[in-house]
Amino acid sequence: MRITLTCAALALALGSAPAFAQSGEITIWSWNVAASSLKATIEGFNKQFPDIKVTVQDLGNNPTYDKSIAGCAAGGEGLPDIVTIENGEAENYWSQFPDCFVDLHTLGYTAEDQAKFPDFKRTELEVEDKAYAMPWDSGPVAMYYRRDFYEKAGVDPTSIKTWDDFIAAGKKIQEANPGVKMTNADFNGDSEFFRMIANEQGCAYFAADGQSITVNQPACVASMTKIKEMNDAGIITSADWSTKITNNTAGTVATQMYGGWYEGTIRTESPDGSGKWGVYLMPSLTADGPRAANLGGSSLAITSVSNNKEAAYAYLKYSLATNEGQIAMLKGFGLVPSLISALDDPYVSEGQPYWGGQAVWKDILGTLPKVVPSRGTPFQSDAEIIVRAVQTKYLGGGYPDAKAALDDAASQIASATGLPVEE
Repeated sequence: MRITLTCAALALALGSAPAFAQSGEITIWSWNVAASSLKATIEGFNKQFPDIKVTVQDLGNNPTYDKSIAGCAAGGEGLPDIVTIENGEAENYWSQFPDCFVDLHTLGYTAEDQAKFPDFKRTELEVEDKAYAMPWDSGPVAMYYRRDFYEKAGVDPTSIKTWDDFIAAGKKIQEANPGVKMTNADFNGDSEFFRMIANEQGCAYFAADGQSITVNQPACVASMTKIKEMNDAGIITSADWSTKITNNTAGTVATQMYGGWYEGTIRTESPDGSGKWGVYLMPSLTADGPRAANLGGSSLAITSVSNNKEAAYAYLKYSLATNEGQIAMLKGFGLVPSLISALDDPYVSEGQPYWGGQAVWKDILGTLPKVVPSRGTPFQSDAEIIVRAVQTKYLGGGYPDAKAALDDAASQIASATGLPVEE
């Protein structure tokens, strides 16, 4: 393909984009709603870069990971220009294939650009002085609740500041609304509840430097203890992803705790719930404790084999580092921006009809700067499998307390990874 250079003025429209952005074609691998969101930015991008053709291929989540890992292992063979990478899996790429993706600094990604995103989104994307990917969407945690169920029980969500408050409210709501459970958690297939509360409390499977295991530290123990208290109080029903959606639509659950991207799931999957749902901040372990966490989120990385690296970078800068690109994805598909300046976009402060006129994005995105970074490390998948099994055993009474359960998890993770358990 013949490559020509566009006018430098076009690139300057994106600040620190390369002095010249190539024309030609770039291809992106992504999945599902993420792929749809990227497609929604193409029209705006082409107004500034009309000579760059962007093609988004929706491969599905697992195939995107499998094919991109296989491509990296094959020296880049078959890879597109840009790959969507989940933050939790990011370090699997960099640790195994450090030459598979471009250091964005070589394309003009400056310290000023990096500072546009919260630290927790960059932790897994940057290694020493290299930046392998640019943050995309994030998952600031929120409590999505049924206004009518809370009102019938006389529960004001603003009064729920602690998890003990949440348990007390759950009992009232379930009593006032027969057949309704306070919340759902996928205890059989995920550690989502534990990871969210632990992140809120500043604890994770691994230390911030990724060199030791911290899953049995006091904040993690307190988080797991509280989950069992909720479970023993009978306010949680175990439910997987699809069952939660069914429960939302059927009106058999009062609250769902998830990342900000779940707004789009509720709104699109349960359209008859319009006006019935609202949002409030996640509770904490203490009345004055932290009330922010993150669950999920992705990034975009440029492959080293791309023939159009400058054009690919221009696309990253537009779609991820401008309010225009990020808000287009938020409006259309509920993809939550990582870009801090998006907080100031007028759309974020608008009341949303589905959510009873509440400006849910202002509330959800307002927690972004408060989220504590949490390293995935290359061993996240190994640790996750172990913690899930330990959690199931603990909730079933298989350990005397949460400390014993997480000590066991830490020991198993150490055996699987070779990392030491932090004292």
